[in-house]
Amino acid sequence: MSLKKEYIAILGLGLPILVGQLGSIVTGFVDNMMVGHFSTQALAAASFCNNFFNTAMLACMGFTMGITPLVGAMSAGKNTTDIGRMMRTAVRVNTLFCCIVTAIMGILYFFVDRMGQPVELLPLIRPYYLLCLAGMIPVTLFNAFAQWSYGINNTSTPMWIILGVNVLNVIGNYALIFGKFGMPRMGLTGAGISTFAARIIAGAAMIAVFFYVKKYSDYRKGYSNASSRPYPYGKIWLTSLPVSLQMAFETAAFSGAAVLCGWLGTIPLAAFQVIVVMGTLGFCVYYAIGAAVAVRVSNSAGTGDVRAMRRSAWAGYHIMLAIMVLSSLTFVFAGPTIISVFTDDTAVIAVAVSLIVPMVLYQLGDATQITFANALRGTTRVMPMLWCALFSYLILGLPSSFLLGFTCNLGVYGIVLSFSVSLFTAAALYLYFFVRETRLHFSQN
Repeated sequence: MSLKKEYIAILGLGLPILVGQLGSIVTGFVDNMMVGHFSTQALAAASFCNNFFNTAMLACMGFTMGITPLVGAMSAGKNTTDIGRMMRTAVRVNTLFCCIVTAIMGILYFFVDRMGQPVELLPLIRPYYLLCLAGMIPVTLFNAFAQWSYGINNTSTPMWIILGVNVLNVIGNYALIFGKFGMPRMGLTGAGISTFAARIIAGAAMIAVFFYVKKYSDYRKGYSNASSRPYPYGKIWLTSLPVSLQMAFETAAFSGAAVLCGWLGTIPLAAFQVIVVMGTLGFCVYYAIGAAVAVRVSNSAGTGDVRAMRRSAWAGYHIMLAIMVLSSLTFVFAGPTIISVFTDDTAVIAVAVSLIVPMVLYQLGDATQITFANALRGTTRVMPMLWCALFSYLILGLPSSFLLGFTCNLGVYGIVLSFSVSLFTAAALYLYFFVRETRLHFSQN
C-alpha cells in the first residue's frame, strides 16, 4: 500500500471517531459555558471534580483500549467467533477493574475537604463528585464495546451514539442547570445529573448494538459459547493494564496540576478549567487519529507485516502534525474569543488568556506522544508504555508543575508550562520503543 492510500485508510477510520470526539468537545464547551455563566464558583468546583476524575476515567478507558489490538489482529484473520469469545472475558475483566477504581475514588470522597480546595466550593463539589462516581461503570461498558467496534473497522457506530447522547446532555444541562422546561434550578448538580443519564444511555445503546444487530450474530455466538472455552483472562490483563496505567499516569499529572491550582485560589482554578477544556480540543482530535493508527498497526501486526506497521504509524503522524498546526492556530487567533464564551468574570478571562501561550507550546508534544503511544499499543507489546508514562508524568511531570508553579513563583502559568516537559519526554520515549518493538517483531518473523 502506498503512503497516500495509507492516509486515506487512516482518515477513513479516524474521521468518524473525530466527529464523535468533536461532538464531545462541543458538549464540553457548552457544559462549561452553562456552568461558568451560572457562577464562577460552580465553574471552579467543576474544574476540581472533572480534573480529579479524569485520572480514574481515563484509567478505565485505557484499560478498555487493550481490547482494540486484540480484536484488530483477529479481525485481520476473520476470526469472528474468537473475537466474541474474547469480548466476554474482556467485559468481565473491564467491569472488575472499573469496580476497583470506583471503590478507590469512593474512599477518596471522604477526604475531599483535606485536599486544600477553597472551603466555599465544598458544598458544590460533594454532590457533583458522587454523580461522577456513579457514571464510571456505564462509561466503561460503552468504551469496551466501542473498542470492539473500532477493532473490526466500524468506527461510525460509536460516533452516532456519542453524537446522540451529547445532544440529550446539552438539553438536560440547560433544563437542570437553569431550571428550564419546568425542571428545578440545580446548578452544577443539575449538570452532573444530566451527564450521568447520558452515560447510561450511551452504554446501553452500545451494548444493544453488539447483542441485537443482525450482522454481528457471529460475534454473539462466540460470546455465548465462551463459557465452554473461555478466553485467557491473563492476556486481557497483560494488554490492558499497561495502557490503563499509562493513561492514568498521564492524567494524574493534569489532575495533580488542578489540585495545585486549587491551592492558588478560585480564580486560577476556574481559569485552569477553561484552558483544560480548550486543550481538550487538541487532545480529542489527536486521539481520533491515534485510535485509527492503533487499528491499522494491529491489523498489520496480525499478518506480520512490519513495514506496514511503520508506514501506518508515520502516515498517522503526518496527519497528526497537520491537525496540530490547525489546532494551535485556532488557539492563538480565536483563544480570547473562546475563553469569553465560558465566563463573563473579567478576572478569570484575564488569567485564562495569559495561559494560551504555554498551552500552544505543548501541542506538538501531545500530538507526537499520542501517535506513537497508539502505534505501540497496536503492536500489543505495551509494557514499555507503563514505564515511559511513569517517568514522564509522575517522576518528571508533577515535580515540574510544583517547581515552576510555586518554587519559581510562576503560578498557574508555570503549572501549564510544565506540561511541555512531560509531554515531550513521553513523545521521545514512545517513538524510541515503537521503533525498537517493530525491529524485534521483524527479527521474530
